[in-house]
Amino acid sequence: MTSDALPHEVFDVVGIGFGPSNLALAIAVDEHNRRHPEVALRAVFLEKQAGFGWHRGMLIDDATMQVSFLKDLVTMRDPASDFSFLCYLRDRDRLVEFINHKTMFPLRTEFHDYFEWAAARVADQVRYGTEVVSVRPVEVAGQVEHLDVIAHRPDGTVVTCRARNVVVATGLRPRLPADAVTSERVWHNIELMHRIGDLVATKPRRVLVVGAGQSGAETVAELHTALPDAEVCAVFARYGYAPADDSPFANRIFDPRAVDHFYGAPEDVKQMLLDYHRNTNYSVVDMDLIEDLYRREYRELVTGRKRLDIRNASRVTYTRETDDAVYVTVEFLPTGETQTIQCDAVVYATGYTPGDVFDLLGRAASVCERGPEGRPVLARDYRLRTAPGVRAGIYLQGGTEHAHGITATLLSNTAVRVGEILESVLTDAPAQAVTAETSVFALG
Repeated sequence: MTSDALPHEVFDVVGIGFGPSNLALAIAVDEHNRRHPEVALRAVFLEKQAGFGWHRGMLIDDATMQVSFLKDLVTMRDPASDFSFLCYLRDRDRLVEFINHKTMFPLRTEFHDYFEWAAARVADQVRYGTEVVSVRPVEVAGQVEHLDVIAHRPDGTVVTCRARNVVVATGLRPRLPADAVTSERVWHNIELMHRIGDLVATKPRRVLVVGAGQSGAETVAELHTALPDAEVCAVFARYGYAPADDSPFANRIFDPRAVDHFYGAPEDVKQMLLDYHRNTNYSVVDMDLIEDLYRREYRELVTGRKRLDIRNASRVTYTRETDDAVYVTVEFLPTGETQTIQCDAVVYATGYTPGDVFDLLGRAASVCERGPEGRPVLARDYRLRTAPGVRAGIYLQGGTEHAHGITATLLSNTAVRVGEILESVLTDAPAQAVTAETSVFALG
């Protein structure tokens, strides 16, 4: 391997990952530098993808966002920013048409195009095709002043970026049941739009979708439309798809002030709030989509040609793949009755989970504080609390739900969050003190 290390070059911010969260941070840095060139920050973002992409496999043509366009990359932080969704519409010559559309929820494909538009404007800060593999503390006179971010490029080149602050925003990873084995016939719904063309070409007789959330319902609807001669079987443990609670009062859980309330609350109150408001985001479906699927099912009941097979109050207990098919055993929970279904494809719409930040940090994890359950301990400004003598900052965008609440992995609070992180970087907040009662260090 060759090396592309520049030890004399120190960045104020090195971002790991370049999805919507770190894109919003890059914009905030860009705007700060334009307004205050005398104290400009040097920032670089390292992204393993060859270009910007955000859940491309779920960019279904008619799927809409579940969050208002006003909660874009900048508006909640700076309504006058020229990186707003409205400025994007103006540049695309669609502002009037969008206004006439009378909606707060753009198409998902349109919002992705907005992200790409914004990413292109800050492309000078990004190194695509660069996958971070570890982070190393750099000691100067007994203190960790910097962090070396080590990354690999596809050609084998090793890239080293020295940072005063690192911001980790690597997004979520697909979650699969422990016994699921992926293959050409078994995959996660995040691959839907990448695989649906090949699936259509094989003319399947039956596909099965596991999961009761928005992605599961969208996958069922898309497959039911794209495969007019196939049966689409949906399996989930609920009795029916549960509607998302997007009522005005419940939506306050996504407000920036709710993060303050959550962060300062006792642990039992935090858990109570997460439990109460899971139905704003997790394993829930937009009512319009629920009604659409019910209309499809009822229409087939009337016509006598059943293709949409909803297996509610059920679970998959066993799968076996052969050269010709996947055999799925489904249990109906109220009676315990089981049935084995022969499928041409099985799609798991079973959600996502944050990656392990300590695995990514490598040696730098040894100077990070961990709570009793091994989770990262964070300050209000999303900075990881670290050992004494660590001046370099490590910030997390994602994986902080236990500390900051339900917006930790959502777009709702992204613009405000990056403003808080940027302010913390600019003030060079000292590393947080460690208390023996709440943390365990593995120094070495």
